[in-house]
Amino acid sequence: MRRSGSLSGSNGGGGRSAARPAWQPSSSTVSYTQQQVRDLEPVRAATVARAQANDVFLCHAWPDRQAAANDVYELLLGKDVSVWFSEVSLRPGTDMRVAIDRGLVSSRMGIVLVTPAMLDKLRTDRSIASNELSALLRRSLLVPVMHGVTFEELDQVTPTLASRGGFSTAEEPMEDIVVKIAELVGIVTEEEADELSMK
Repeated sequence: MRRSGSLSGSNGGGGRSAARPAWQPSSSTVSYTQQQVRDLEPVRAATVARAQANDVFLCHAWPDRQAAANDVYELLLGKDVSVWFSEVSLRPGTDMRVAIDRGLVSSRMGIVLVTPAMLDKLRTDRSIASNELSALLRRSLLVPVMHGVTFEELDQVTPTLASRGGFSTAEEPMEDIVVKIAELVGIVTEEEADELSMK
């Protein structure tokens, strides 16, 4: 079992060796580990198969909405990624649960911004955050992003989420993580199209 769950962390046999995923544009400036490519392949396959209104559903703890989550949202927008984000997508008077369900359905994939506030929410409040995670975990559409916490800490709260490959800002800057997410939901490259046609 992969204890760290980290896409950017080493996992025994050469997780740190550089690899180039088929979906990565030739002009890309970020590098992937072999483990990242292995962990992201099923997410990419599921994402390519979905034609939804939003590229990404940003799952976050309520206290992070005007800080870390907003920063991630702005970075994603800067990479031309369409994002369902509660601070922008929720309208006054809207039933939050209904709006979140619609956001989940209308998004190609989800990222979970795992911060100390998110860990606290998952420990104490099994309502909305838990429902969002459950919906995303049922499919191969989820990438956790550790920000100020470790996969080991997450494993103590929700081993299912911790077992998913994810990114950590302790190992690479958020800007690089956002580029990788943008590439993950990006257009199908010629090389990737060739690979997909052979399957």
